[in-house]
Amino acid sequence: MPKKINPMLKLALELGPVILFFVGFSRFKDQTFHILGADYSGFIVMTAAFIPLMVVTTGILWALTGKLSKMQLATLVLVIVFGGMSVYFNDERFFKMKPTMIYVLFAAILGFGLLRGQSYLRLVMEEALPMLPEGWMILTRRIAAFFAGLAIANEVIWRSFSTETWVTFKTFGLTAALFLFFMTQGKLLQKYGIETKKD
Repeated sequence: MPKKINPMLKLALELGPVILFFVGFSRFKDQTFHILGADYSGFIVMTAAFIPLMVVTTGILWALTGKLSKMQLATLVLVIVFGGMSVYFNDERFFKMKPTMIYVLFAAILGFGLLRGQSYLRLVMEEALPMLPEGWMILTRRIAAFFAGLAIANEVIWRSFSTETWVTFKTFGLTAALFLFFMTQGKLLQKYGIETKKD
């Protein structure tokens, strides 16, 4: 049975590792670390620290709530895989690709459901956000397109700009974009929300 926790604690567990990565990178970005006969940039060292931190905070979230969403599990797996590849090959490009892979995966899953005439988003969010079927299809189309746009944006940023710019974009730009996107869906939720219809 899923358990409820303080929303601020949940937010801290989800965003804490990202913020700490940004702080650590800002502190060590110009330093080189000699470890086991190889030189590693501050970015790679912080990536190596980020992976276990992400595992621990996700584990705490699971212990406190009794469940993890498919999105949380997919994100954790991709962090371990792409972060691990960056550390192993001493190549920051793999970790920079990680957001692209996450958003492409989510967009593809939602898009596949839409092709089948279904909203997979509804399956995981219906309990928290009661809405008419038509509303779910519209929201799913919008979110699938939004995730595809975020994937393209991430590719443009990491390939065209400095690592420092990408870290700032990853920490604040993507988070702000997600927040603003859902803030702009208010009219849709009002129009198709089941509680609104009952009223």
